Amino acid sequence: MSTITHGLEFPAELRRRRLARRLSQLELAARAGTSQRHLSFIESGRSRPGRTMIIRLAESLELSLRERNALLHTAGFAPVFPESDWDAPMMRPVQEALGAVIEGHLPYPAMVLRPYGQIVAANAAIDVLTDGAAPELLGQPMNMLRLMLHPQGMAPRVENLATWGHHVLENMRARALRSPDPLLDTFIEELRGYVPSPEPGPDHLGFAVPLRLWDTASGVELRLLTTLTSFATATDVTVSELHLEAFLPADEATATALRRRAAERA
Repeated sequence: MSTITHGLEFPAELRRRRLARRLSQLELAARAGTSQRHLSFIESGRSRPGRTMIIRLAESLELSLRERNALLHTAGFAPVFPESDWDAPMMRPVQEALGAVIEGHLPYPAMVLRPYGQIVAANAAIDVLTDGAAPELLGQPMNMLRLMLHPQGMAPRVENLATWGHHVLENMRARALRSPDPLLDTFIEELRGYVPSPEPGPDHLGFAVPLRLWDTASGVELRLLTTLTSFATATDVTVSELHLEAFLPADEATATALRRRAAERA
C-alpha cells in the first residue's frame, strides 16, 4: 500500500520541482537525456520510472542530496545518499580537514556552517564578530545569521546594515526559491524584521558590498569581503549541506587591525 501511495505522489512532486526551477518539460528532458514524451508520461503517471531515471532527473534539476533522497522516497525507493551524524567517528577526517582550513585562514575569521547558519566549527578570529553580543545569541549551537543581523548581536556595529543585510536576505531568498522550505521561509521572515529597508543613493553599486563593521577594540572600521565554499562533490547529505564562510580584508587598515587582534590573543 505504501509503495502505491508513494508512486502516486511522485508525478506531482516531480512537476512541482520542475516548475519551481522554471524549466519546461523539453528543457528537463534534454538535460536528463530522455524525450519530452517520456517525461510527459512520467508527470502524468502513465509511466513509472526506475531508480536510475529518477536520479538522473533529480541531478538535472540540481536538487540537493537531501531533496534527491526525498524524491526517491515519493517514488517508493530507498534513499541512496547516506546522512551521517556530524559527531560520528566517520566524520572525523572531514572535521579535521575543515579545522585545518579555518585555522589556516587566521588572522581572519572563518567558520563552517550547517543549514540556517548553525556554526559547527570556527577559528578564534570570529571574536571580532561576537564582540558585545547578548549571551543568548552566543549559546550552542550558535547561529551566525541571527548573530549578524540581530539588534543585540553584531547589527549595532554594522555601518551598512541596510544594504549588507539586504544582500544576506537576498541570498537566502534565492535558496528558498530553488529549494522551497517552510522553515527557511519562517527564518527569513524573522531576520527580515531586524534589517532596515535600504535606500539606494546615486552612488549605489548594488547590494553585494563589503561588510563595514566597527571594531570597538581598535576603533577602526573594518571592511570585510565574504566568500562561501560548498562541497559539490560530496555524497553524504551532512557534508553536502556544509558551507565554509571566510572573511577577507578589503583594505590594509582592516588587515592590520585583524593581525593586531591576533597578536593580542596570542
